[in-house]
Amino acid sequence: MHHRLARLAAGALLGAAYISVPVAPLLASAVFWRKKYVLNYRHTIRKTLGHIHAMQRGPALHFFRDVAGQVQQVPEHIEGECVQCGNCCMNHQCMFLEPTGQDQFQCGIYHSPLRKASNCGSFPLHRQDIERYSCPSYFVAPQPQQTVIRIHPVRA
Repeated sequence: MHHRLARLAAGALLGAAYISVPVAPLLASAVFWRKKYVLNYRHTIRKTLGHIHAMQRGPALHFFRDVAGQVQQVPEHIEGECVQCGNCCMNHQCMFLEPTGQDQFQCGIYHSPLRKASNCGSFPLHRQDIERYSCPSYFVAPQPQQTVIRIHPVRA
């Protein structure tokens, strides 16, 4: 049941995204206070379509199935730090990803509360996230073995 609801929600999100494509530059400019999305209207439309196509390949479903309060316990211990490669940004297809140098990128809406409530704010949630985007800097660390010591009460 949970997976079916996640699929329906992801489908609704993607459908709404496709319907909003013509006004996406206006919405992005208004929401993120950046006029470049309207000034570069055609470029923003192309980036929006690429973004939606990339969301169809897993991130939309991942959000509703795993991120939106569904995963109660992350089963693995993940270590590492971001090296700004852009892989996790839907393999460089996020419309908000901006190049900063050779093979380095940054999120154009990093400080937005909307970004923090998305898949982006939870990356990496588990091993599949790291593998999906071939992340070069995060890894699943081995869990330390826990030893259980039982103390038996002394009988007098």
